Amino acid sequence: MSEARLAPGIEASAFLRRAEAEGGFGMILHKGDGERGTVLLSIAERGAPVACLARELGLAGYEWRRVGPDPGESENLRKFLEKRRRNDPDEWQIELDIPSAQRLVAEMTALG
Repeated sequence: MSEARLAPGIEASAFLRRAEAEGGFGMILHKGDGERGTVLLSIAERGAPVACLARELGLAGYEWRRVGPDPGESENLRKFLEKRRRNDPDEWQIELDIPSAQRLVAEMTALG
């Protein structure tokens, strides 16, 4: 049996509101399928990329994991995001620029 999850369109809105609530901002880089798509988060702090997170299947179910190139390599990051869009046009790609980016990444990867 698969675990229940929010529709990606609703989840995307929630991430954008969270970024705003924390004094940052968010933007949808690519809008995927509102019901069946996946979500990839590009996390930044003051415009500097920190990490990309995607929910992936692990031993304990779905969990958030770091994916992609080293965040300091902006050209490689751009190419990575483009490739993911080509391979999965249903994926939502969301950029969150928040003051506490490292904390958000740690929270999400710890909680799954």
